[in-house]
Amino acid sequence: MNPTVKGVLYVSVWVMLWGTAASLADFVLLDRGAYASGTPGQAITFVSYGIAAVVLAVKFSGRFLRADS
Repeated sequence: MNPTVKGVLYVSVWVMLWGTAASLADFVLLDRGAYASGTPGQAITFVSYGIAAVVLAVKFSGRFLRADS
């Protein structure tokens, strides 16, 4: 597979994982009244999940983005 396509797919999957996980957490926190929509708490939720996704994506990138043999 073309390395550029492989990289774009890899990043796209991580964006989808981040968005899904952060949205699920946000839904639960909104439902439980931990914060209201549009407040800093909501931004902190999405930013913290984004940071975690970046850390994990970088950690696992060697496995998925290495050159094909």
